[in-house]
Amino acid sequence: MAVVNINSTDVAAILASGATLVAPGHAVHVFVGTVESASGDSTGSTYRLATVPSNFIPTKLDLAWDALGGTCAADVGVYESSTGAVIDADEFASAVSLASAGAWTSELEEAGAADIAKIGQPMWERMGLTAQPVPGKSYDIVATLTADSAAAGTLAMRLTGYYAN
Repeated sequence: MAVVNINSTDVAAILASGATLVAPGHAVHVFVGTVESASGDSTGSTYRLATVPSNFIPTKLDLAWDALGGTCAADVGVYESSTGAVIDADEFASAVSLASAGAWTSELEEAGAADIAKIGQPMWERMGLTAQPVPGKSYDIVATLTADSAAAGTLAMRLTGYYAN
């Protein structure tokens, strides 16, 4: 066993640049979205909860919901804002049960497909791009039903994070 000293990516970048932090940290931004589900919304229904810029770095995604009954469940993922096309339907969460009511629950990396190495990456990088897209590029955060709803109710999301420089 050896004693090691390891820097996070952010600390390593600051040290490499020779910069001194006067006011460390980032300004926190929160996106909030709520939608009303109807009884009988079927598998494949989409609920667009927020639109975020491509340089947004998510740090927390919380969901809360009313009991939507039956076996209702949803993925939470990312869609193209401009075309509505699916990029990654379960980037953040996979088949979260909405059958019974749920209090605020963290879902940022719940999905089995979620990669912990994506923590701290801006949205464009999380989506597999190798360079930041054109300014103004945005993504939609979308809940997609993976099982039908059997009751009407509310689905709410709070997405917290900061903007990359």
